[in-house]
Amino acid sequence: MPRTLILTRHAKSSWDNPGLSDHARPLNKRGRKSAAAIGAWLKEKGWLPDELLCSSSVRTRETWERMGLEAEKQVFTDDLYHAPPDRMFRLLSAATGQTVLMLGHNPGIAGFAGAIVEQAPMHDRFFDYPTGATTVIRFGIGDWRDVSWRSGKVLGFVIPRELPE
Repeated sequence: MPRTLILTRHAKSSWDNPGLSDHARPLNKRGRKSAAAIGAWLKEKGWLPDELLCSSSVRTRETWERMGLEAEKQVFTDDLYHAPPDRMFRLLSAATGQTVLMLGHNPGIAGFAGAIVEQAPMHDRFFDYPTGATTVIRFGIGDWRDVSWRSGKVLGFVIPRELPE
């Protein structure tokens, strides 16, 4: 049975408190709305994760919470905090879920998205992967250990500004 990856960059974060570390920054008002919109889009399309691989940062955790989704297995890890593409690939190869939602940061997530898909979607924002950007990618594999670069077929790509609030 094929595997599906939902690759989401955290929603827009707040810079209101300069005393906070980067890791501790929460979402801003727009980010909270965007996270909910992305979650609603995924639900509407029937793309629901059974496993979450999420950066440990406050803004990624809050993005996940505001998306309003559930996953049987949830992993919050420092390994995804500003992770480069090769580390994201290693984490994905160890996943066990049928549909994995990976929630992380740029620039790594943009590089990972561009390198994991067979053909990029025709969207002018795919390669810069703005906040909240989400790609749904299908792989013709039965186990994540068999995932390879440039092998995923894009089923959908969206940025929050394209969605109704």
